[in-house]
Amino acid sequence: MDTTDNTAKSSIWTRIARSVKNQYDLCVIGGGAAGLVVAAGGAALGARVVLVEKHRLGGDCLWDGCVPSKALLHSAAVAQTLRTAARAGLDGAEPDVDLARVMERVNAVIRTLEPNDSPERFRGLGVEVVFGAGRFTAPDCFEVGGRTLAARRFVLATGSRAAIPPLPRLDRVPYLTNKTLFGLREPVPHLLVVGGGPIGVEMAQAFRRLGSAVDLLESGPGILPREDADMADLVRRRLEAEGVRFHFGSQIVAVRGEPGAVRLRLSREGAEESLAGSHLLIATGRKPNLDGLGLDQAGVSVTDGRLVLDARLRTANKRIYACGDVAGPYLFTHMAEHQAGIVLRNALFHWPARFHPRAVPWCTFCDPELARVGLSESEVERAGIPHQVYGFDFSDIDRAVADDAAEGRAKLVVSPNGKLLGAALCGPHAGELIHEYVLALSKGMGVSDLAGVIHIYPTLAQINRRVAEMHLKAKLTPAARRWMQRLFGLRGSRP
Repeated sequence: MDTTDNTAKSSIWTRIARSVKNQYDLCVIGGGAAGLVVAAGGAALGARVVLVEKHRLGGDCLWDGCVPSKALLHSAAVAQTLRTAARAGLDGAEPDVDLARVMERVNAVIRTLEPNDSPERFRGLGVEVVFGAGRFTAPDCFEVGGRTLAARRFVLATGSRAAIPPLPRLDRVPYLTNKTLFGLREPVPHLLVVGGGPIGVEMAQAFRRLGSAVDLLESGPGILPREDADMADLVRRRLEAEGVRFHFGSQIVAVRGEPGAVRLRLSREGAEESLAGSHLLIATGRKPNLDGLGLDQAGVSVTDGRLVLDARLRTANKRIYACGDVAGPYLFTHMAEHQAGIVLRNALFHWPARFHPRAVPWCTFCDPELARVGLSESEVERAGIPHQVYGFDFSDIDRAVADDAAEGRAKLVVSPNGKLLGAALCGPHAGELIHEYVLALSKGMGVSDLAGVIHIYPTLAQINRRVAEMHLKAKLTPAARRWMQRLFGLRGSRP
């Protein structure tokens, strides 16, 4: 037999063996919240799943986002409770804060939760876990670590990272992002925060409560620009009372400094000023992780730095899906998990599951918390949607008064026929209380449905019923009120 023929046959069989070995039902790229849900769900349903992660499983939420930030906020809240204990009739004391100890506690929380996202756990679920940076080499092939992974369906779940603004000389100055903030161990005498979104607001309050001087800079007119101004202003007033200094409408002209000493030159209404601090935190938003993935080789379209997706979360290449931060537009862990479920139904079963962002809740975990679901008052006004707005203050809720947490209010946006369009809560545990409105909105319920629900007394959740009742009271026209007054008057005159 010709040696050339043997070599050719061997090469063919090698390619066939490699193809069979690397053939998967699902190849998930990214081991954050979205990718882990897809991988675990696919394996549980019997699919052959490979999960590719270039660093460590758990993603931004576990290591650099939700978990560490909430752990830090808890330590800051405890410090504030000690500081304000006199308001509860106890002796207060200025807490002695050791930031290194606080950050070690933050990392202990991460280590406690990390086994849930460990490679061992996912391998035990039947998922093949591959570590390394990879890229598409064809519409149906992803290469990583010298291996070519072929799959029936691919899922992009590569997350997002801090968006760094093009500030002059910023690249020459040490600065923090959410990626590096929780690695701090040295004291932070004076923190400069650039960005008034949720990350900037939460960290500004946390570090102020832990003893740092804090200045927050925002180019716009106020913090939390996605929220109604009146609700965001409740948060601003609290932070201001605690000592956070705000600089609105300021443009950063230049950044200078070295470790432990940062100086910003600001321009506002034609006048310039300087602002100095020890540390600089950049919290100006997020951008999807799309670099180096070979998306052009895969036939995946990107416009203005974002994936082009249909309602089924498919890219232009119908065998490639996306979910989580890389898909957007809502950069929340709970949204990543929700989108992962949609992708699983579409990718494995071809069910026409679609993403409908009608009842997406979110919360900024400052104190007071600010949570929202559905349309805001400003959004319906811009859209010209007929509506009424009803509000109720936490100061009229007995439990809030008893807990010394009476700041804030609830606000409902309601259609003329009584359907709930949106809800916002700014107050204690708003992130928990909002879920009653999430259910009502997702099920198309009316405000009268909320008003008719019995709520335990005394609880903070009573505010959900009380604000709903405002709508029912408003429906009583002057004529109806006069008729009822005459009715009760007649009853009162009877013997």
